[in-house]
Amino acid sequence: MAKHEYDIIVIGAGSGGLSVGLFMNQAGFRVLMISKSDQDIGGDCLNDGCVPSKALIHVAKIIHQARKAAHLGLQVSGKADIKKAISYIKATQSFIRTHENSQWLKDQGITVILGSARFSGRNEVEVNGKTYSGKKIVIATGSKPIKLKAEGVEKVRYFDNESIFHLNDLPERILCIGGGPIGLEMAQALQRLGSKVTVVHKGSMILAHDDQTVTDILLKQLENEGVEFILNADIERFVSANEGIINKADGETVKVNFDAIFVATGRELALTPLCLYEAGIAVEADKIIIDKYLRTSNKDVMVCGDIAGDLQFSHAAEFHARIILNNLFSPFKKKLNNEYMSWVTFTDPELATFGLNEKQLKQKKIGYTRLEKGFRDDDRAVVDDCQYGKLVLIISKGGLFRKQKILGGTMIAPNAGELIQELILANTSQLSVKAIFNKVYPYPVASRINQSLITELMSEGLTPGIKALLQKAYQIFG
Repeated sequence: MAKHEYDIIVIGAGSGGLSVGLFMNQAGFRVLMISKSDQDIGGDCLNDGCVPSKALIHVAKIIHQARKAAHLGLQVSGKADIKKAISYIKATQSFIRTHENSQWLKDQGITVILGSARFSGRNEVEVNGKTYSGKKIVIATGSKPIKLKAEGVEKVRYFDNESIFHLNDLPERILCIGGGPIGLEMAQALQRLGSKVTVVHKGSMILAHDDQTVTDILLKQLENEGVEFILNADIERFVSANEGIINKADGETVKVNFDAIFVATGRELALTPLCLYEAGIAVEADKIIIDKYLRTSNKDVMVCGDIAGDLQFSHAAEFHARIILNNLFSPFKKKLNNEYMSWVTFTDPELATFGLNEKQLKQKKIGYTRLEKGFRDDDRAVVDDCQYGKLVLIISKGGLFRKQKILGGTMIAPNAGELIQELILANTSQLSVKAIFNKVYPYPVASRINQSLITELMSEGLTPGIKALLQKAYQIFG
C-alpha cells in the first residue's frame, strides 16, 4: 500500500466530520470517512440529539397550544398518541437521512468504510482488519450520555437521549435526573405530552451556564406547566422499579415515585477503543490533549466536535471544522476562540445566550455595562401573551469618542433563538450598538425589543451638558 493512500481520513460522520469530509471531497482531495454503521452517519444530532428532540418538542408544543385554546371556547380532550409522535420523529429523521448516509456520500466521491476504527500508527487507522493511511486524520467521534450508577438503577425503566425517542408507550410519571438543557427540554416535552414529570438537579439553579436572571423565569414557567423541581438534590438509590430515595443538600431525605427515569447528567468520551497511544496521541484525565489549533500531540491528527472536550454543540463541531479547514490551507492559522459562541435551550420559552458573560469579562478585566429590559410593555409581547420575557445585554463602556459594542447577552422569550440572531451578528462582527439603534424595524416584529433596549441606552447619554447643547442648537438651527 502506498504511503498516505488518502489525503485525509475522517473518523466519525457527525456534524463536524461531515463538514470536513464533504469540503475536502468537493475541493478534489482523496477522502476516507469512517463511521461505525450507516445508521451512525449524521452523528448524535440526527440520531439521538437535535433533530429528534426538536421534532418531539414541536409535537408537544402543538398539543400544549391546543389545550391552551380551551379558554377561547375550543374543547380539547383525549391523550396524546406517543406512537404517532415517535412516527413523526422518525419521518423527520428519514428525510434528513436522504443526504446523510453511506451511499449518498459514496455518490459524492467519498470512500466510506463502516466499522470501528482504531489507530495502528501515527498516520494509520485500522478498520475491520484492514489498514488505511492518511496524510491528515480528523477524530470526530462525538460523545455518549453518562450512565447513572446509583444503587438499584438496574431495577428501573431507564431512558436517556439514545433511547427516549423509541418509546412505545408514555410513562405516567417520569423522574428526570439533571437540570441542564437536555433534561429541561425533554422534561417539558414529556409533561406536555401527558406525563407527570419531576426534575431532580444537583445545583441550586437550572442551566448553570446561563444568567440566573433569566433561568429563574424559565423555572417559573416550567413550574406553571406542572413540572416539579427538587433542586440541590441528587438520587441516592432506587428502592424498587417505582421508588427512589433523594438526598437534599440540607440533609433531608425525600422519597419519589415514578414509572420511568430519564437521565441527563452529562456526556462522556469513548477514547479507549481508538487506541490513541498507537498514534502518539497524549491523553490526560480522559481527555485528548490538544493545542489552540485543535491539533493533538501528533500534529497530523486533529479533533473536531465533542471529542475536543470543548462545548458540546453541533454548531461548535461545525465551528471546529471551519478552523481545521482554514488551517489545512492557510499560512494564517486560526485559533479556537469561543468568545463569540452562542447556544439555545429549546424549551418554551427558549433561552438564548451568546458572547462573554460578566464572570468572563471580570476575569479579562474588561469594563462593561449591564442592561436589562423586561417585555412587560412591549406591544408584541402583550398581544402574544409573553410579557414575562427578558433581554439582558452586556455592553462595552462608552464615551464621547468611543463606540459601544455588544459583548454578550441572553434572552428568554418564545423564539428567542431567532430574535437574538441580529445581536449575535453585531457581537461577532463587533458592530457599534448604533447599528441596532439605526435599523428600521417593521412594526410590530418581536425583535424590536432589541432596539428598544439600545434606545434606552442612548437616552441615558442625554446628560445635562448634552441637553444644553441641544437647546442651543435648536435655537440657532431649528
